[in-house]
Amino acid sequence: MSLEQAFDRVPDPGSYSFPDYSLPQGDPVRPVAVTAAELDALLSLYERFAAVDPSGVEANPFLRATSEFLQQTFGTTLQRPDERLHDDVAAMLNDFSDDLGGADIGVVDATPAHHRTLYFFLTACKAYHLAPHVRFAPDPAAVETLSDLFERVADQEFYLKRPQSVLE
Repeated sequence: MSLEQAFDRVPDPGSYSFPDYSLPQGDPVRPVAVTAAELDALLSLYERFAAVDPSGVEANPFLRATSEFLQQTFGTTLQRPDERLHDDVAAMLNDFSDDLGGADIGVVDATPAHHRTLYFFLTACKAYHLAPHVRFAPDPAAVETLSDLFERVADQEFYLKRPQSVLE
């Protein structure tokens, strides 16, 4: 499958909405099967994704100097827009790896935060690929794996991981 075909499966950010996660008395999760090979593909995609600099700060010394001057002058930190997403994706992959526990295949508990992170990871990969100045061309198989995992999570029903009884 080509990158264009893989990215055509991405839900449109203008019309996509997340389901209501509010379930009483417990932690809502969506259990999905994941293989170690899929997790490896996602990890390699994440490494390529994290290496991209969409702002151009790393490659442009003038922009970097201006940013540092603004930081020193106003005492604020300038964060790249994707730094938070990098942290979220890394945390999600760590959670999935912990749930898999070194097995070849296993069930991971995708939380609502994981669902959102998968969606934003997928849409950010598409945005990076479509941006002409970024030149992001990931492995199509890895993008397809990410898309498949997102669809599995989105199609799964919630259940309560640690339900609380009425007596608690």
